Amino acid sequence: MKKYVIESCLILLYLEFVMRIHGLKRLHEIVRQHSVISMQSATGPSSELLCRAADYACVLYFKQVLCLQRSCATTLLLRRYGWGAQMVIGAQIIPFESHAWVEVGGIVVNDKPYMLDIYQVLERC
Repeated sequence: MKKYVIESCLILLYLEFVMRIHGLKRLHEIVRQHSVISMQSATGPSSELLCRAADYACVLYFKQVLCLQRSCATTLLLRRYGWGAQMVIGAQIIPFESHAWVEVGGIVVNDKPYMLDIYQVLERC
């Protein structure tokens, strides 16, 4: 578990650097560039373990982590270990609010399962 938490912290640091230099748009490009591997070929740690490690890394991180950063890091970590993760960005109109989460096989893995009921999906990467 410690290995995955450290790996998640390093991904968060990398994303922080990218966000400061290139902006939020580059985070989307990074996630899109990493290909999605089908779930049948997933080996190694479970998606739950990797999501928990990413959450621990967010708690240990030196500043507050936004949902977009957390979802990018979780998606990259899951894809690295063979999980077909998708980062999803959604919004609601009243009150206007946006949010990002991660799905594996259409199931929300790093947030509450009813995210699709609250937010309209704007993008999947």
